[in-house]
Amino acid sequence: MESKPHRQLHIFFFPFMAQGHILPTIDMAKLFASRGVKATLIMTPFNAALFSNTIEGIKNLGIEIGVLIIKFPSVEVGLPEGCENAQLTITPEMQHKLFGAAALLEQPLEQLLQEHRPDCLVADTFFPWATDIASKHGIPRLVFHGTGFFALCASRCVLSYEPHKKVSSDSELFTIPTLPHEIKMTKQQLPDFITGNVETEFTKLYKASKEVESKSYGVIVNSFYELEPAYVDHYRNVLGTKSWHIGPVSLCNINTADKHDCLKWLDSKKPNSIVYVCFGSVANFNDAQLFEIALGLEASGQEFIWVVRREKDDEGREEWLPEGYEKRMEGKGLIIRGWSPQVLILDHEAVGGFVTHCGWNSTLEGVSAGVPMVTWPVSAEQFYNEKLVTQILKIGVGVGAQRWAKLLGDSVKSDAIEKAVTRIMVGEEAKEIRSRAKVLGAMARSAVEEGGSSYSDLNALIEELKTLG
Repeated sequence: MESKPHRQLHIFFFPFMAQGHILPTIDMAKLFASRGVKATLIMTPFNAALFSNTIEGIKNLGIEIGVLIIKFPSVEVGLPEGCENAQLTITPEMQHKLFGAAALLEQPLEQLLQEHRPDCLVADTFFPWATDIASKHGIPRLVFHGTGFFALCASRCVLSYEPHKKVSSDSELFTIPTLPHEIKMTKQQLPDFITGNVETEFTKLYKASKEVESKSYGVIVNSFYELEPAYVDHYRNVLGTKSWHIGPVSLCNINTADKHDCLKWLDSKKPNSIVYVCFGSVANFNDAQLFEIALGLEASGQEFIWVVRREKDDEGREEWLPEGYEKRMEGKGLIIRGWSPQVLILDHEAVGGFVTHCGWNSTLEGVSAGVPMVTWPVSAEQFYNEKLVTQILKIGVGVGAQRWAKLLGDSVKSDAIEKAVTRIMVGEEAKEIRSRAKVLGAMARSAVEEGGSSYSDLNALIEELKTLG
């Protein structure tokens, strides 16, 4: 039989408009492009501009990634012009409108598929309609959730079996049925779009995104086999979902060219002596909670880098900081207002602990760096990720957050923060946690190297897609 002439595979990557979705999608496109695939990102004007330096940096490495711009209908749904990213939505109403606008991208996406005829579409889970459009044009659609296998399994089981409906109070523990481990949660730790009595637009979107998994060609996951083997197997064999693990995708970015001031500060510190505190691009805390974090960090006696998304007020004051705090912490604590090079910070040998909201990208970056974690989940699937880190992997301790929140994190007192930070940094328990974390960090790096589990799964996926053309 004659073999088909070698033809370059072309894949579209279509992320949802949020940092935590766009960044890993760019990394994925980079990974595929580095294996000879023609990779094209579909982005809105604001997000394309926001990430233009990142994409330019990839091109400078000799890896070509295309970008196609798709107009985002912000004004049509009542959002301000240019409001095209979850980071810019500061109220629940704005968040709902952002999802409403995303639903209107169906027609423009179809037009791009008709014009460019890619061989495959990797589209975010929040575009459930993308499967039918791709199928109409004979194009396989892969779903990208932006989370790991454990959370995918746990959320599917909660949706199917509704164990939270069998408890008598919000704080009563229930077991998530059919999982390989006994995992207990409370109703108040689940998302409001699952526990609410009224089915909202977002509830419908969430359910549609779960249902579409079985209709799509498969699911692409930013994880690696050795991290959650029981859940990779459960997702594939018990839940019956065709899937490939190709992560941690952030490991394709280890590049120390960026010399942010904080890295120079870290250079002067002892190994494993610094706690890095960062809650991602969406999680938020009020002034009172930030005040408690400041007190807890100081009381722990540990040196720290703390990333805060807050500006000073017009008089140059910061109500959330205790009086004279930065002066007292000089040389011991560094507060970064705004963006920080998280992957490079976590990889620095001086960093010995990570206080995190358990967003999947951050969790995986912490795992890859071999750093113990203090878990402080806020929203999305973060309470599931906390269970993976603290109960299954045993590489972190919880700060005691009890309640899922849409925008503002649960209130945690300074003594709980002090205690959790001390537990991962000082004493015998800390040594055991660090030792387990280091082993997982080494496994993460092996997974993406030639012959590793993720390297091989990515190759297998590319080869399979080539046979479909």
